[in-house]
Amino acid sequence: MTITDLGNSNSENREIVTVGLIQTSVSEDIETNMKKTIEKIRQAAEKGAQIVCLQELYRTRYFPQDEKQDAAKLSETIPGESTIALGEVAKEKEIVIIAPVFEKAANGIFFNTAVVINADGKTLGKYRKVHVPYDPLFYEQNYFAPGEGYLVYKTHYGKIGVLICYDQWFPEPARINTLLGAEIIFYPTAIGYIKGHVSSDGDWYDAWKTVQRAHAIENGVNVAAVNRVGLEGDLQFWGGSFVCDSFGTVLAEASTSKEEVLVVQVDLGKNKEIREGWGFLRNRRPDTYKALTKDYKEQ
Repeated sequence: MTITDLGNSNSENREIVTVGLIQTSVSEDIETNMKKTIEKIRQAAEKGAQIVCLQELYRTRYFPQDEKQDAAKLSETIPGESTIALGEVAKEKEIVIIAPVFEKAANGIFFNTAVVINADGKTLGKYRKVHVPYDPLFYEQNYFAPGEGYLVYKTHYGKIGVLICYDQWFPEPARINTLLGAEIIFYPTAIGYIKGHVSSDGDWYDAWKTVQRAHAIENGVNVAAVNRVGLEGDLQFWGGSFVCDSFGTVLAEASTSKEEVLVVQVDLGKNKEIREGWGFLRNRRPDTYKALTKDYKEQ
């Protein structure tokens, strides 16, 4: 258990919210995974967490590393097992819970989805992962249809945006979430190193953390990323769950190898200070951004 307290602050406009990130390894047993996660949610709540975020596909091992398999038995509906069980915990502990699940929609289509449950135990809504990768050991397009659009949720403890894993490599979703009013953006994630692979690109872990810190800075928004740990098949998940403030300063980060409950205080009041001081939103030029909506072509 790691807890970070902001301590004394010179800001006269502090708006403190405490977030909890649940970083775990995952077994083949989805019921065991749920029970372990609920225990850790309770630990986070006992340490003061008000908004608790779970890792991507928290109940299952990362099955999309296999190019083709029948994973339908791992899916669940919304409402379903996770929303019922976690809704009870959210209501009991008066906390917000972000629960990423493998969703089977009513029409039989599957999505990589994050459900937001408010502190009264009621589901506020769900975000379906928009950017779905298709790369070696990350064959998600074989399993998930892409979602459409972005949502910001007005929870009991603040306005939050939720994006999922591969979304974190794109600047547009973070900007849109910010424009919709998000004070914290959560990125539930499942990412790691490929066993035996040496990247010529550079350090993937450093790039992963850097790009999300950049989203925090350019938008004046807090960012919380939660990842899993452990070896699953050919993927060594690197953990490293972290929270950064609205100028990209890392407030706390978890182990790269061990399960951890990371509990961190964030100051929502700093968002306004950063946005007003740097003018990144005020000085935007949307009239010059039309090229962003065009398909990319190699020049």
